[in-house]
Amino acid sequence: MTPRLHDYLVAHGTPPDDVQQALIAETAALGRAAQMQIAPEQGAFMTMLTSVLGARDAIEIGTFTGYSALCIARGLVPGGRLLCCDVNESWTAIGQRHWARAGVADRIELRIGPALETLAALPAAAAFDLAFIDADKPNYQHYFEALLPRIRPGGLILVDNVLWSGLVVDESASDADTVAIRAFNDAVASDPRVEVVMLAIADGLTLIHPRR
Repeated sequence: MTPRLHDYLVAHGTPPDDVQQALIAETAALGRAAQMQIAPEQGAFMTMLTSVLGARDAIEIGTFTGYSALCIARGLVPGGRLLCCDVNESWTAIGQRHWARAGVADRIELRIGPALETLAALPAAAAFDLAFIDADKPNYQHYFEALLPRIRPGGLILVDNVLWSGLVVDESASDADTVAIRAFNDAVASDPRVEVVMLAIADGLTLIHPRR
């Protein structure tokens, strides 16, 4: 995907609006960390998918500067809610300002702290139509296991970075994140509890549909 082709792709979908462009620019100023922000075409896809699902209750694990949360919140049905789990107050504060500018702040609840602790503290009856995992890679399997019982019939779990810049097929790559993503991809692909589709969008996005 060349830069020119990527620009064409974004322009021929629903491109980022002024608020999203401002959030992209502010995130870019963070330097190398900015690579954690999802791509604009992935954001548009997630807004559409949230809307098509008719999602009312959503959760994301890993919020960073809030672009994915903004996209999900925009796709929720009226009265819908998104629970964001993250550990970084400074990065998520950037998101909060842009959520307010976009008029979706009232749909989003941010909880600062380890996501597994946040999930464990939820009421037993708490359930979601959509979940998005985009946080520390060694915990992907743990997040998946914690979320799976809480997904309503017809709901989806989305998992980001599953291609990991192609390192998942590079046998010489043995860092902890790459090993963790490979293990997660293998585990979920063979899990009889779910149906799985891996999409080559941005850095790889897996859609997981629990079997009922």
